Amino acid sequence: MTQTSTGDAERTIGLDLGDKWSEYVALDADGRRVGVGRVRSTAEGFAQLSAQHAGAFVVMETGTHSPWAARQFEEAGHPVVVANSSELALVTSSVRKSDRRDAEILARLGRADVELLHPVAQRQPETQQLLSKLRLRRALVRSRAALINSVRGTAKSLGTRTAPCSADSFHVKALAGASPELRDVAKHVMPAIEELTKRIRLAESELEAAAASMPAVAAMRQVPGVGLLIALTFALTIEDPARFARRRDAAAYFGLAPGRRQSGERDPKMGITKRGNAEARSLLVQGAHYILGAHGP
Repeated sequence: MTQTSTGDAERTIGLDLGDKWSEYVALDADGRRVGVGRVRSTAEGFAQLSAQHAGAFVVMETGTHSPWAARQFEEAGHPVVVANSSELALVTSSVRKSDRRDAEILARLGRADVELLHPVAQRQPETQQLLSKLRLRRALVRSRAALINSVRGTAKSLGTRTAPCSADSFHVKALAGASPELRDVAKHVMPAIEELTKRIRLAESELEAAAASMPAVAAMRQVPGVGLLIALTFALTIEDPARFARRRDAAAYFGLAPGRRQSGERDPKMGITKRGNAEARSLLVQGAHYILGAHGP
C-alpha cells in the first residue's frame, strides 16, 4: 500500500508522469528547488532519479504509470503518495498549466499537508493483473459488438436482416438463410467475430478460475442478478474492505452517492457524483436494474 506520510525525508519530489518523459521538481526542507528536470518514464529513468535523491518523499498523480512507478520508488526506499488527480483542481484547472509546474505544485502540496493530495491506495500487483484481464475482456466484447453491429447494419442496407441470435452464437446463426450478397460482403468479418468469441470465452474461463479462490466473490454470486463479472469487479476494486469505515463510504467510492454543494443557507440536492471506477459503477447499476426489474426475484 502507498504510504501517506513523508517519513524522515528531507527532500520532496513532485513527479508529473508522462507517457515517454516525466517532469520532476525536487525541494529541500526549506522549500527551495534543489533539482529540476525530466527523466524517461521507464524503470531505468526512475532508478536514476531515485539514485540522485535517495530517500526523498515522492508525490505523483494517479494515472496509467502510477501503479508500477509508485511500487518501484517504494521498493527503493522512498515514502510515496499517489494523489487523486480528480480532486486536484489546483493542477487540473490551472490557467498556467505545464508539466513542470504541475510537478512543483505536487511537491509543495506534499510538503504542506499530505491530506490536500487526497492520497489513494495503490492496489497489489495480483489485483492489478486481474483488473487488467477484466478490462481487456471488455475490450474484446466491445470489438465483437462493433463488428456485429456493422454486419447487421450492412444487412439492412441490402434490404435484408440477420437471423435473431445472441452475440455468442452470431458467427453460427446470423447468416442462416442470408442472401448471397450479404454472405459475400460479410465473409471476412464473420471469422473475426468467431475468433473474438473464442477469446472472450477463454478470458472468462481464466477469470472464473481466479474467482474460485475468492470467498467474497462466491458470497456475492448468491444474489440473483450478480454474476461473475459484477462480483469479481466489485471485489477487486474494493480490494480491502477495512479501508471503509461505513458501507455508505463504499457507495461514495463508486460515485453512487449524491454530491454536495452547500453554501450558507443553501444546500441543494445533487445527483450522484459518478466519481471512481466507471466500469464497476456501470456493472453495479446493471445488476440493480435486474434485481429491481420485472425479471428480478
